Amino acid sequence: MVTGTNTGVGKTVVTAALARRALELGLDVRVVKPAQTGVARYGSLHTEEKPDISTIAQLSGCSQVHQLIALEDPLAPDTAARLRGVTLPSVESISRHICALTTGSAVVLVEGSGGVAVRLDTEGGTLIDLASHLVAGGHLVEFVIVTTLALGTLNSTELTLGALTAANQEVAGLVFGYVPDRLDLAERCNLEELPRVTGLDVLGAVPHGVGSWEPARFRSACHSWLAVDSLLRGRPSIRFNGWTEPSQL
Repeated sequence: MVTGTNTGVGKTVVTAALARRALELGLDVRVVKPAQTGVARYGSLHTEEKPDISTIAQLSGCSQVHQLIALEDPLAPDTAARLRGVTLPSVESISRHICALTTGSAVVLVEGSGGVAVRLDTEGGTLIDLASHLVAGGHLVEFVIVTTLALGTLNSTELTLGALTAANQEVAGLVFGYVPDRLDLAERCNLEELPRVTGLDVLGAVPHGVGSWEPARFRSACHSWLAVDSLLRGRPSIRFNGWTEPSQL
C-alpha cells in the first residue's frame, strides 16, 4: 500500500519507481489505483491531466495497471461521488478485485488517494479498511508512507503513522517525495528528524521533477532513489543509508 501524508506529496511517482524496481528484479508486478478523481467523465478523459495509472505505466513500463473507479471532479473520492450522485463500490468489493490480481507470487502495488483517512467508498471505508480486508483474506500487506521534508511534515507523518499503528497495520517505512535540489534548514533537519521521531526506516528519496522525465531516463535512475529490494521480495526491509543531492543524479 502506497499512501501519503497528504495529496501532492509524490505517491504516483514513488509507485512508478517501485513498480520499475520490481520489474528489474524479475517480479510479477501489478499496480492498482482504487479511485481516481479529477480526470474522467463517464470513462472518457476530458482534462489535460493524465490519470495516475497512465503516468505509472509510462514511467515504469509496467503493463499490468488497473484503475478501478474514475470520477470527474478533483475531490476526495467520496465527496466527488456524492457531488455527482454516484454510489461507490465498497472497499470490501475493491479488496476482492485486488485479491483476484494476486495470483501466485505477484507483487501488487496499491496507490491510495490522498492520505489514509480519505474515504474511498460511500460507506466511509478508507485505505486502512481496504488493507484490513486484504489481511483478513490471507494477504501480506505493508504500507509505504510517502511524505515530504517540508516544514510541517513531522506532524502529518506522525499522524499518518499513528492511524496505521492504531489499526494494527504493518508499516515498511518512509519515502521522501518531491525532494528539491537544495535543502533548506527545515528540510535538512527533517531528513534526520523523521526517522528519529517515527522510528521508521527511510526506504528512499525521490527528487522533485522526475515525473516529467522521459521514461528511459526515469527507468535508468530510479533504482538509485530506493532501497526496497527486500521489501518487494517479501522479506524484511533494509535501511536506506545513502543520500545523494538530487542535482547530482
